[in-house]
Amino acid sequence: MKTRSLLSRPFLLIIAGLCAVSCFRDTSRQSVGLSKGTYGYDAAFLSGHLDHVTELTGEEGARVLVTADYQGRVMTSSAGGEGGNSFGWINYDLIAAGKKIPQFNPVGGEERFWIGPEGGQNSFYFRKGDAFEFKNWQVPPSIDTLPFTVVSSGKDKVVFSHTTSLENYSGSRFDLEINRSITLLGSSALSEKLGQELPANVKWVAYETENTVKNAGRSEWTRETGLLSVWLLGMFTPSEETVAIIPFRSRPDAGNFITDNYFGQIPPDRLVKKDSVLLLKCDGKLRSKLGLSPLIARPVAASFDYKKNILTFILFSVSRDGDYVNSKWEIQDAPYKGDAVNAYNDGPLENGSQMGPFYELESSSAATPLKPGESFTYKQVTCHMEGDYRALDTLVQKLLGISLEEATLP
Repeated sequence: MKTRSLLSRPFLLIIAGLCAVSCFRDTSRQSVGLSKGTYGYDAAFLSGHLDHVTELTGEEGARVLVTADYQGRVMTSSAGGEGGNSFGWINYDLIAAGKKIPQFNPVGGEERFWIGPEGGQNSFYFRKGDAFEFKNWQVPPSIDTLPFTVVSSGKDKVVFSHTTSLENYSGSRFDLEINRSITLLGSSALSEKLGQELPANVKWVAYETENTVKNAGRSEWTRETGLLSVWLLGMFTPSEETVAIIPFRSRPDAGNFITDNYFGQIPPDRLVKKDSVLLLKCDGKLRSKLGLSPLIARPVAASFDYKKNILTFILFSVSRDGDYVNSKWEIQDAPYKGDAVNAYNDGPLENGSQMGPFYELESSSAATPLKPGESFTYKQVTCHMEGDYRALDTLVQKLLGISLEEATLP
């Protein structure tokens, strides 16, 4: 944010132009001998279909692939280089088609930048007067189809910016400037984030995104006119053996701060509560969403793929007394009593079609009133680990308060 303000507009445009040339669509990258599911295959596919792709490279095969085409989105990553597992879910057919869907383009990507809330009188996804039904749901182009500008890029960091105007369901206008950076983390930085040493016999990749939203208009953003949040969503490949593991702060009335009926009540065999951990089946077969209030949310959420032995987790901040926007699809009595963290399992819509299948781990910032010129910043770390099961189990117990054996679902 500070660097951005010190550069003149012409100089920024020169930088962006140079990076656009250096990162232009690369059809020469090959995936020969690599199958779907490997990082090299996905990197070649995305480089051949997108105009601006940036690859961050780090220790021992760590790779992160980012694109300006989809709002500075992290598309995928790897802990094992070209032949390693590709951790992000990719919608190959939609990207290859080169067409835009008017309502929403689920192209995939393991961390995308969105704005909340999704539903309610302050929603940015429904027009005033429309019923809160899927047919009326519309993702704003600025966080769906419009590209971000590359401000700078290097071996382990890339910075994007974007300016836009949004209008919420109540008719309030928001002029905003978005600055987003993605930084690949080294072992010492990740160890510090975790507050412990990294497990042995495990491969990993981790990155941190820093997302700053500035009030670039002339009007103050207030609770009365509606506030917005930074909403970060990661799309991953589902399986019959994948479970989202969402820990929470235990208290006698914790159930009052858990939302499990966004799209209908989640069946008990798909959502299981064990002590202070929620387990959600992530097989991409039933549309279901889980949300936790900041009053009980912990600053971590995870998933484990028992088939591939992959641990994925996100680290973020939680303001226990903060205002969190309510995204339920209804006019709300409490528009600032929303979730700090969510898990979503994709499934067929009412008409039988499906966006994925995929599953998501999501976190949100608190909503902050801003005067013109003011800004707030929200950060998140995403990490994938694979390797020795016992080492991963030990980390899961320390990080999430449950063993991998206890976290299994039928």
